[in-house]
Amino acid sequence: MKENEIREYCGGIYSDVYIWEKQRLEAEITANSRSGVVPATKEAEIETLAQKEAIKYATIEGIKQFPNIEAASVWKAVYESHIHRKSGISDSDTIAKVVSADQSWKKSSGHAFEEMIKILGTAALRDSGIEIILQRDLNTLIKAHELNNEPRDISWLKEQIRASIFDLYAILHTTDGKQFCYGCIQSKTSIRDRVTRDREPSIQAMQSFFWSTIIVLDGDFLKLPKFISMVNGGTPEHVENGWHGLYVFSEQYSQGRIYSIDLDFKNFKEHAIIAANYWLTQRQWFNGQWRADKVE
Repeated sequence: MKENEIREYCGGIYSDVYIWEKQRLEAEITANSRSGVVPATKEAEIETLAQKEAIKYATIEGIKQFPNIEAASVWKAVYESHIHRKSGISDSDTIAKVVSADQSWKKSSGHAFEEMIKILGTAALRDSGIEIILQRDLNTLIKAHELNNEPRDISWLKEQIRASIFDLYAILHTTDGKQFCYGCIQSKTSIRDRVTRDREPSIQAMQSFFWSTIIVLDGDFLKLPKFISMVNGGTPEHVENGWHGLYVFSEQYSQGRIYSIDLDFKNFKEHAIIAANYWLTQRQWFNGQWRADKVE
């Protein structure tokens, strides 16, 4: 598959979604404005929101269109489309514009990936009583006293929110109308540079009897034994596993607690349901050694 074909496809979707979302947001604001124009103070906000939507949908559609290509290659194509839009013409200002474009990518892409995981995860878990929510959504539930977790759990979850430790959370809705937060999820486009910092909070989550997982788009770092052991444990440097499971958008790296996923989130869905049932019935045994694919 030629890179140009991937870039052209993803670039077209990125451009279309960005334009559509920008126009929609502008129309929404001007409809409620006496002047009928977009205030200068809102322009940056519209830009950020529009490009976040463009990144999210271009990535999803790119992975659908090219199922045999590494998801990381699609992500790169979307990134290049973003840089192209932001950098503009080739003159003396190009370098400064590319730097600005790269900064705006970093600002928007992480949040776009989080929302992408929320959408795909919740869609996969439809009718299971489980949904995936963002950190801000969890904060809203806690403030509204809508979680049925014990006070100890609530206190611990508040600490995670204050420190912005986890990106998403798994919520279980029971048949008797209660809802519990039972899972903590990190979502990273790549964790090569942050894996040590991400691993410790995950271990603490498992020690607090929560299901702790991480979803990664680019699994290239998993070619190195160091990063495999950070996930699976079993080495002098990393005796214990770092997560209950790592889910990566690739078929290359499945090993131990490392599982491949694609847009249907099959492995993640199955494990999320098993974890929810175990959390409700045998939480006292829900420790760091627990594995969804070993439950009988």
